[in-house]
Amino acid sequence: MDEKERACEILRKLEEEYGDVDGTTLNFETPMDLLVATILSAQSTDEQINKITKDLFRKYKTAEDYAKVSDEEFQEDIKSSGFYRRKTDWIKAATQKIVEDYSGEVPDNMEDLTSLKGVARKTANIILQNAFGKVVGIAVDTHVDRLSHRLGFTEEKNIDKIEKDLMEIFPKDDWMAVNYLLIEHGRATCTAKKPLCIKCAISEFCPSAFTFEHNKDLK
Repeated sequence: MDEKERACEILRKLEEEYGDVDGTTLNFETPMDLLVATILSAQSTDEQINKITKDLFRKYKTAEDYAKVSDEEFQEDIKSSGFYRRKTDWIKAATQKIVEDYSGEVPDNMEDLTSLKGVARKTANIILQNAFGKVVGIAVDTHVDRLSHRLGFTEEKNIDKIEKDLMEIFPKDDWMAVNYLLIEHGRATCTAKKPLCIKCAISEFCPSAFTFEHNKDLK
């Protein structure tokens, strides 16, 4: 079994385990909602961000709304997201640029999205896939990063290079599924501190799988 065949088998097993994946668990209605939610989700959980954005999206509808609010007021609105000062800076700078350069509309291509402050390829991929239905890459978050190394898909440390390695291994039609299935598996089984290898659906394909002795207490 070559690397691409192994990757496809891993994906098939994960699909059996977690079912179809239909995108981000961040709640949103518009591309602007998703841009803000994705920036807020850094160093936080989607569940926590969804609690914040429930009221936030009622208060702020457009890029202009975000751009004109004071730093102090917006920081208070998003304080529970963590790193709220930095996120306020990112969101206000990004929305100001959207107002000035893109007529108030979130751009729908990788080059323009990644020109916005606080938006790297991961965030841009999430926005393009979920808000615009465009799959041009694989969003690499902490779960995808961790599992890509454990599964032997990459030895790179740079996020963009990890993405490139994954894109070469998986067919383009699977790029969106790769992201969300690895995230699900990273949350449920292949956790950072104590991976549950004995319960793992893909351990037979994983070069990093722990021995039974390391996991016997998890039966």
